[in-house]
Parts: sequence; structure tokens; C-alpha cells
Amino acid sequence: MTKTNSTKPDAPKTDPLEQNVGSWLVRSLILLAIVLIIGHMQGKRPSFLNFDSANRGADAPLVMRGGDPHIRALMRTISASESNVRNPYGVMYGGTYAQNLSEHPDRCITIVNGPNVGDCTTAAGRYQFITTTWQEKAKQYHPDPQGFFMWRNYSFEPQYQDEVVYRWLSDSKAWGVDLRQLLKAGKINTVLKMLSPTWTSLGYGIETNSMSDDLPKIYQRILKQELQ
Repeated sequence: MTKTNSTKPDAPKTDPLEQNVGSWLVRSLILLAIVLIIGHMQGKRPSFLNFDSANRGADAPLVMRGGDPHIRALMRTISASESNVRNPYGVMYGGTYAQNLSEHPDRCITIVNGPNVGDCTTAAGRYQFITTTWQEKAKQYHPDPQGFFMWRNYSFEPQYQDEVVYRWLSDSKAWGVDLRQLLKAGKINTVLKMLSPTWTSLGYGIETNSMSDDLPKIYQRILKQELQ
């Protein structure tokens, strides 16, 4: 048998430029992933209820500092009917409390009375935001969102609940009218009626509760405090 020489074909040479580009791309993707993970973790940082007030609803002071006293008094008036309990920033529908406010609690709790009995609601916090409304308004008004791109997180801590609601109520485009000017003109009943489709406990036939009729008087009392 005659032996024949067999030679393997040379392996194709890799272009150094392609190697460098590939290596750079991999490193960039890894770095981006690390940044996104860290940002997401920052957005999820634990935050426990640190607001403690013996006062209920409207009598509990706002955590947010500054701002127009008329809007501040309106915010506390909303709280009188929506969250008339101690430590209103952490309360969920039914009176249970969320301990972690790094984001909206998003717990759907069965409604036991009113026109929507049998359904469930995610209403939480001093202003009883449902999850979808919080996400929508926080996207517009939250002063310090965490995370990146689609991983945005909006802290539900007390000061941010206040700031989102304050900016929302102060935005004349959101309501089609300047609520501050109406309040300064003494038209609290007009303002409460305008807001009642959003906060149904403000009355006007939607979801009146035991506090609804007293809200104009509560507003006037709280306004005196805020003007001091």
C-alpha cells in the first residue's frame, strides 16, 4: 500500500480588528447589564414606613415642605375623607398597612361596600392611589424616579405621595382650570365637586361617606393652619 501525505487545510485567520470589535461589544453589553441591574436595585431599595403621627387624616401634617398653602390645605382635606386614620401614608383599602413603600403596594383587596362591592381595589396611601393612576401620575410628576428605561420605579414614600399630588393639583392643564385661583376665591365647594370623580369620597353622589359633608369646614380649618 502506498502512503500518501495528507495535510489539513490552514484554519482561517481571524481579523484582529474583528476580535477587538467583538471583545468591545461583549464588554459593553456586560457593563450595560451591570448598570441596569444596579439601577433597578436602587429603585427597589427597601423603604419602610417612617412617618408616625397620632393625628388622623387632615390633622396629620404633610411630609412635603413648602408649597402654596391653599393646595396644601386641599391635600389634607382630601385625606380627611380618603384616609382618615393614623399614619395615612401607608394605609391600604380596608385599613391594613403596607410596610414597604419603595413602590406602590399594588395589592388588590376586595371591596366590601359601595357601588363597586365585590370588585377589588389597589387603593393605597394618603390619597388612595390605585396602581394604574399612581404609575400614570408618577410618570408625569414624580421628582425622583429610579432605574433606567423600561425599569423605571417610582418610590411611594410619604414625601413622594405628597409631591406627586401637589404637582398634579397645581397643574392647570390637568384640570382645565387653575385650582389655586378657585381656592383663593373661596370656591372650595366648586373644587371638591371637580375632584369628586377622581376622589369619590369627596361626595356629590358618587361615594359619599361620613366625612363628605364636613369637608368644606375642614378645609377652612386646615387652611388657617397652613397660612400660619
